[in-house]
Amino acid sequence: METIRIVLAEDHAVVREGTRNLLDREPDLEVVGEAATGVEAVEAVGRLKPDVAILDIAMPEMNGIEATRIIKERWPEVNVLVLTAYDDDEYVFAFVDAGAAGYLLKDVPALEVIEAVRAVKAGDPVLHPTVMKKLLSRMSSGGSTPHSAPSEAVLSPREQDVMKFAAEGLTNMQIGDELSLSPRTVQSHLRNIFTKLNVSSRTEAVVKAIRMGIVSGE
Repeated sequence: METIRIVLAEDHAVVREGTRNLLDREPDLEVVGEAATGVEAVEAVGRLKPDVAILDIAMPEMNGIEATRIIKERWPEVNVLVLTAYDDDEYVFAFVDAGAAGYLLKDVPALEVIEAVRAVKAGDPVLHPTVMKKLLSRMSSGGSTPHSAPSEAVLSPREQDVMKFAAEGLTNMQIGDELSLSPRTVQSHLRNIFTKLNVSSRTEAVVKAIRMGIVSGE
């Protein structure tokens, strides 16, 4: 079983310790580093190169949004999962624009946090229902103006099919079942989509595909 390596950034020590204990109980999860500030989070990610970085918003020295932006610019292979108490529109949109792969609120059950870490590592979608509604509402109301895709970013018919189901929140396995493809083939299509759309996570891909009119925001 492959171990998923995690850097955990949270400025409240009690919350950080509780989250670490929760994750470390799972045989396939390992918290390899902790951070109490945004600056420490960036440093830990650069030094440890984890699979997943879990970040809060409000942290000293540098907030989670800026830390996410730097992490994704320098180490795009690291998946950022936001775990926060805030669901304000400005935070949600800023984190997605910065490249976060998932966004959970701290009121979710512990099991959802565990599964979210596994999901973002696998490239599956992780968005709190409240957050998903905000994103779709923003797209449908014209909060982001759709624009035409450049020729090199046009998706093949099969990639469009994969993107359509990804936008509906299906996992790789479920997309494979719908299209009679193996999960590995679905993952290969998603990698191609990420390259063409110049993104590094499924969440970014869905948002950008809606903006570009590749899939519907309905």
